[in-house]
Amino acid sequence: MIRKTTYAAAKSVAPVIESHFVQHQAEAHQHGEVHLAPVPPVKVIESMIDTAFWASLRKEEGQSPRISLAFLPPDQAGKPLLFAQRLPLTSQNLTKLAPGVERAGIHIGVWQQDGELYMWGTTREIVSFCFVLDVSEPGLLVVKHRRASGFGKFANVAVLKGDVIKIIDENSDSLPDCPAVVTSLLGFTAPASWNDSVNVLVQLAVSMRAHGRGGSLLVVPTGTDKWKESIVHPLPYAVSPAFSGLTELMHQEKENRSQSIWQGALRREIDGLAGLTAIDGATIITDQHELLAFGAKIVRSDSNELVEQIVVTEPVLGNEPIIIHPTQNGGTRHLSAAQFVHDQRDALALVASQDGRFTIFSWAPCEMMVHAHRVDSLLL
Repeated sequence: MIRKTTYAAAKSVAPVIESHFVQHQAEAHQHGEVHLAPVPPVKVIESMIDTAFWASLRKEEGQSPRISLAFLPPDQAGKPLLFAQRLPLTSQNLTKLAPGVERAGIHIGVWQQDGELYMWGTTREIVSFCFVLDVSEPGLLVVKHRRASGFGKFANVAVLKGDVIKIIDENSDSLPDCPAVVTSLLGFTAPASWNDSVNVLVQLAVSMRAHGRGGSLLVVPTGTDKWKESIVHPLPYAVSPAFSGLTELMHQEKENRSQSIWQGALRREIDGLAGLTAIDGATIITDQHELLAFGAKIVRSDSNELVEQIVVTEPVLGNEPIIIHPTQNGGTRHLSAAQFVHDQRDALALVASQDGRFTIFSWAPCEMMVHAHRVDSLLL
């Protein structure tokens, strides 16, 4: 039977998560979506979070588990690996299974019968809006779901770290200066989220964070060299002509994007470009994803002042914008990125820290200052 919850955060967050899935599945039906996963009841959400949390604190052969659970019956999973005998959903069983299922894209299937939660096998294919629970590190859990497009970064719903709960604010994308990359990461109400379009910057952000070395990516308008005013010359690693491998992929017909060959090619291009951000200095691309340079050093342009203040937000419920000096927001990468966007107001700067923090800098016309969007909770 579903056992009593002992992780307090699971009990407090479960009703909010259930409401999220009820609401967005109803909206999905209105948009014509038919193949949707079942909405998990509150008690199921509580139990899955509770079990996963305690499993995250255990170790198997000295290693902490990194696992992903998906709540759906096996007949809704594409080409599942089925256990001959179902396994009770317990922290001990999860820990034992973890070494074999920790690779990205593998989900342990969880279902219930007669009030009992059990694991039926694994799958790489799940339906839209399926409740997914990731164990990222000890004590760190992420609730997310597959996007309606079926490709790319899952949309995060909540992040739990010990007794700290962050519920993603779905209305953050309604801000007038909210960059498209943040809107796509939120992945909820934007009309584009119902289509199969791929936001390349989202995939680049995920890959940048994954390499763990930190890095900066500058996105500048196509067809202008104004950005060069904010870069030290000569550029040590300029690219000529601009490398357009990613651009060419994105110009292919949309019907090709559902094919595994195209998706594999996209991942390779994304990882190759994101890998360059690990080199000291900034990587520079156009808004059409053409690579212009990497290892670039940012400098304040002669015609602009030093950036003195920025507004910082995080797209979670209860967060309030704060205005701070840019040195309070991070190290050299963050300061130079804020200065670049302050000088080049039609550009974006994406900055990954070695500790996993991720910030997107854009110019906020409403506040007339640089806006630092803290989005680590969206990238987990």
